[in-house]
Amino acid sequence: MTNLRFREDGSFRVLQMADIQDGPNVLPDTIRLIREAIRKADPDLVVFTGDQIRGYDPAYIDTFLRRRGEEPGARVRAVTEVEAKLRGIKRRARDRVNNRLLAMKSDGSNPDVQQTASTASTTSTLVYSTTSDPQDVPTTLDELMDETRDKVRRTFAGFLGPVIEAEVPFAATYGNHDFQCGILADEQDGIYREFPGCLNPVDSLEPGTFALPIEASDGSGRVAMSVMMVNSGDYAGKPEENDAQYPAYVVNPRGLDLADSDGYGTPSPEAIDWLGAVQFELGERNGDGKPVPAIAFQHIPPQEFYDCLKEVPAWTPNAVEGARTHAGHCYVLNHEICRPGSRLGEAIGCADENVGEVDALREAGGYFALFCGHDHKNAFVGHAHGIDLGYAPTCGFECYGPKSRYRGIRLFEFHESNPAGYVTRMLTWGDLVGRYSSNEVRVWFEDHCVTGAISMRNELRRPQVFAVLAGAMSLGFMAVIRSLVKKR
Repeated sequence: MTNLRFREDGSFRVLQMADIQDGPNVLPDTIRLIREAIRKADPDLVVFTGDQIRGYDPAYIDTFLRRRGEEPGARVRAVTEVEAKLRGIKRRARDRVNNRLLAMKSDGSNPDVQQTASTASTTSTLVYSTTSDPQDVPTTLDELMDETRDKVRRTFAGFLGPVIEAEVPFAATYGNHDFQCGILADEQDGIYREFPGCLNPVDSLEPGTFALPIEASDGSGRVAMSVMMVNSGDYAGKPEENDAQYPAYVVNPRGLDLADSDGYGTPSPEAIDWLGAVQFELGERNGDGKPVPAIAFQHIPPQEFYDCLKEVPAWTPNAVEGARTHAGHCYVLNHEICRPGSRLGEAIGCADENVGEVDALREAGGYFALFCGHDHKNAFVGHAHGIDLGYAPTCGFECYGPKSRYRGIRLFEFHESNPAGYVTRMLTWGDLVGRYSSNEVRVWFEDHCVTGAISMRNELRRPQVFAVLAGAMSLGFMAVIRSLVKKR
């Protein structure tokens, strides 16, 4: 595995790429943004902080998992069904597979089909197909899973292309949508390692949780800093509890947004303990027993991110309404503790439970920052609880997010003499490429997507949106008045 080391001038540069969230055919705009950011930054390391895969993409409808532990393809989101129809991707019921197998048996075309046909009728309820020709569809779940593995490789190859071309090492952790394609994180870890430059270790605590020590520039082997990748989980709740909630999800899939009533997940207890244990190990490696300066990257933010905001009245322009445990309260950035250039575009989507991760970081010593993704429109950096808490917004164009010009990749510049005094800034599409993407209509809808009452209220707090609606209502009112006057 590649040894990371500070440059001779004492610098080390990291690019954080969050929420690419794309299917097998990664959009050209996303690839271009990644390529331009690498060209601009000349990074020593790229970290992907989860939701690289758009697990709910229609391309994965055959093997979609709403939650881990479910039957692949058995419970598909309503919005995915609609998108699949628009793309011409068709679902196929399992009984049609059985009919085909039985037909093959009856005409003698396959003498080995008897066992398969009898077994197929007793297995899972549904299997779907993303092909339109019934003769070409996979007939077993194993074949569907192999097809999905190939699609995952294509996704990885798409966004990793510019990274590999530039010969930059990379590491990846996981979010709440990666596994939903049907391929779980442990297997995705193996697929990542098929690509040159991957630093995800085989012997990590769990997929997506591991340390990347960065050695001093003098070649002594001393660890001068470490990047910590943390798997922040996906969804809360147990499989049997999730099954009981499924009827409510079917009725309102957009409102529940796959999180159902239990909300988002958290790092495992083992990962929380590891945050301290790994510092002890690095201190032993250095021979002084001291924790090393470290920055952690993960997908889902902990609740402490709300402490970078301040609560304001509901009518405050550009305020966002909190989610779940923070619902009913409106927030804006607290500029006294947030860095210049910070942006708050949506609620912080943290777990309902606080598992004490920030406390663990502080108690372990050495940690100076925790950066996340997950909330595509947020790009702020604040300082709370003695640590920097920050975001990178989405760098993809296949998912919801801010305007094209604000989508981007976060650059970190560390110096060996004081890693905690790092400099960070956004490399945005607007700075690197231009104001508009190749599909501004789609981006506009992604920026103004309304999925419920909260998002509607957030939209109305945006001055530009409110002005447009107020203007339209004024014109409509004037038209009514004129019509009444003419009638007289």
